[in-house]
Amino acid sequence: MIDEFRCFVLVVDEGTFTAAARAAGLSQPSLSAAIARLERWHDARLFHRLPRPVRLTTSGAALLP
Repeated sequence: MIDEFRCFVLVVDEGTFTAAARAAGLSQPSLSAAIARLERWHDARLFHRLPRPVRLTTSGAALLP
């Protein structure tokens, strides 16, 4: 099972979904699906996806430890 929160932190650390997927050893679609699940659980968008690098939304910043 993919740890959605770990994926979230990797996206924050790496700055892109592609780099985070590479760091996690996942495909980019798998990592994106994990982030989408986390966003559904929190009922909020966690990232501004464009332009790159991704940036945290206010909700995403509140979730980051």
